[in-house]
Amino acid sequence: MKLLIPTIFLILILTVINGCNVETGKQETVQEDMEITGGVVKMKLTSPAFEHNQGIPSEYTCDGPNVLPELNIEDIPENAKSLALIMDDPDAPAGTWVHWVVWNIPVDTKTIAKGTEPQGIQGTTSFGKPGYGGPCPPFGTHRYFFKLHALDTTLDLKEGSTKEDLEQAMDGHMIEKTELMGTYKRQ
Repeated sequence: MKLLIPTIFLILILTVINGCNVETGKQETVQEDMEITGGVVKMKLTSPAFEHNQGIPSEYTCDGPNVLPELNIEDIPENAKSLALIMDDPDAPAGTWVHWVVWNIPVDTKTIAKGTEPQGIQGTTSFGKPGYGGPCPPFGTHRYFFKLHALDTTLDLKEGSTKEDLEQAMDGHMIEKTELMGTYKRQ
């Protein structure tokens, strides 16, 4: 009996540590895609069109209809006043190629639907115009970063401004940043 009590106590401790639900016997785990740092849930940007660090389907590129993939936003910081999104390709031969720039996206935006652009102000891309321009690498596999920024203000930046203008305007106002990266190689 003396050995039984410490053994039961040890089993209870291990059960709590392992997160096992005593009632169902099922293992409970924190969602794999949830990033937690210091007990704070981090903002996330995902897409049902492709997984992070995986290939972007041609539908969203110059080899297809060149439409924006659906983007989903989660866990926006409560103190955020606006969002900004930059999509760029750091592997372009002439330097980083900007595919999309948009800011003053409302913080209640949870989904940017496929083929649509969110409310906000559009900037000028490396294509010389506003709006989404999908991947179109001249050769090789390129990486495309969708960078989402939560800001503590709305930006007083005129439509058509560049990525550099946006980054300068965001300086000192960024609360949190997350990114989704996809790859593309033309066939």
